[in-house]
Amino acid sequence: MHPPLRRRTQTLQILLALVLTAGIVHGGPPLRWAADPNSNAPYTFYNPGNKLAGFEDEIIEALARRLGREAQFVQNDWDGLIPGLGRGLYDCVICGIEITPDKAGEVLFSNPYYVTYEQFVSRRGTSPIASLDQLRGKQIGTLDQTAALRMLENTPGVLTKIYDQEVNAYQDVANGRIFGVLLDFPIAKYYAAPKPALQLSGPPFGQILYGIAVSKGNDRLQGDLNQALAELIASGELRNILSRWGLWTPTVASAFGQPEAPSLPDLEYQAFAAAHGGPATIRTRLTHYLESWPLLVQAALLTLEISLAGMAVAVGAGLVLAILRLYGPWPLQWLAMGYIELIRGTPLLIQLLIIFYGLPNIGIKLSPFVAGVFGLGLNYAAYEAENYRAGIFAVPKGQMEAARALGMTHAQGLRFVVLPQAFRFVLPPITNDFISLLKDSSLVSMVTLIELTGAYNRIATQTFDYFGTGLLVAAIYLLIGLPFVRLARLTEQQLAGNQRRPDQKPGMLNLPRVRKPLLHPE
Repeated sequence: MHPPLRRRTQTLQILLALVLTAGIVHGGPPLRWAADPNSNAPYTFYNPGNKLAGFEDEIIEALARRLGREAQFVQNDWDGLIPGLGRGLYDCVICGIEITPDKAGEVLFSNPYYVTYEQFVSRRGTSPIASLDQLRGKQIGTLDQTAALRMLENTPGVLTKIYDQEVNAYQDVANGRIFGVLLDFPIAKYYAAPKPALQLSGPPFGQILYGIAVSKGNDRLQGDLNQALAELIASGELRNILSRWGLWTPTVASAFGQPEAPSLPDLEYQAFAAAHGGPATIRTRLTHYLESWPLLVQAALLTLEISLAGMAVAVGAGLVLAILRLYGPWPLQWLAMGYIELIRGTPLLIQLLIIFYGLPNIGIKLSPFVAGVFGLGLNYAAYEAENYRAGIFAVPKGQMEAARALGMTHAQGLRFVVLPQAFRFVLPPITNDFISLLKDSSLVSMVTLIELTGAYNRIATQTFDYFGTGLLVAAIYLLIGLPFVRLARLTEQQLAGNQRRPDQKPGMLNLPRVRKPLLHPE
């Protein structure tokens, strides 16, 4: 073989070997995993630097390495985690999901990666409890879809209060609004133990197994995760992760057949407790606000994009609905009327969930942004249609008659005479609807989008500062909406000015000029 040709062949072989080696190392497509990081320490959460952290984050990263795949995080709301798995948004979910018979009917679970129990928390100084029967007649907080909720519901006489976030539940205990909270031990350790006003009370209640959820039929991924998890346990890496986060307990050690003593100091827990245990100073709050500013700006831009696009859909679709209802043939009139009443009579949140999670069942899959825009736009189109109808009715019938007398068709009269005048009447309610839509855009967090309200939840649960963060986010909402209110007012003034004579003052009737008679006519 010719030497240059031989060198080229060797080079190609080396490149081919590198490609094959890379394929072996990476092992295939990324491992897309999901969790709800809001108020979710120590599972998966964003630290004050807006970086992903938590023992579950480290576990899935370690499993992905053993599978030769790159772990890619997909954020979703807690209620949407399992539906998103069925929709194919990600490959697996690891978010403190308990292995229960009802959940096992919906998804496949890996072997347990953590074993824990329920921990009761009360105000400091309260007598400890020995059994849940002692909670009869008392108001106890917990989270929805948890083993703790089932335990409380199965205990006669307990007044159960369900919260969206554990932070709020523990805060109500500290403020004396409820007697106590029953939740998983990791949650109690991170959100209650560092608080001087709270105490962990009573023995362990029940046993909880956490598993990684994968979609039905994905037995191969389930088997791969189980094999990688067994290696993680046998190597001691899982023990190291749990030890660093202060979660290695005798319960876990017994379940995995390993020593009870932690293998490493609980540095991650100590850092979290130091950052959240005491009252925050003004300086630390300002530091958190500055660190969170890029997230707030990004969320504000997304909120503005969704609101503008959604309102454009609402204005266009609302006009079509109004015209069909007033001037279309009777089947289309009834169809438009039925759509308006259906949309106005059902919650926007349900409509968003149907569009994002329900439509894939009939082969229609929309991206989160498109689903959010169409969900908001099609909902507000029903209200805009009624605004247009009221505006058209406000235009005197003689205007259309005059247009027809001038030789215009009905469509031309509607387009050039009636609708321009109706626009003046509907501009104020359209502006109000845009402000409402801007605020309702917070619901798109249910379809995996992080807008302003989602950013607020993330920052507030990082810092436990709901008041200051809430004021900051409210100010951003106000700053976004005010320019559009001002623009609408200027448009109204411009339209009103076009209807006045040059010498007419605002508010005066547009009466014809009357020439004054001479006092001494000749």
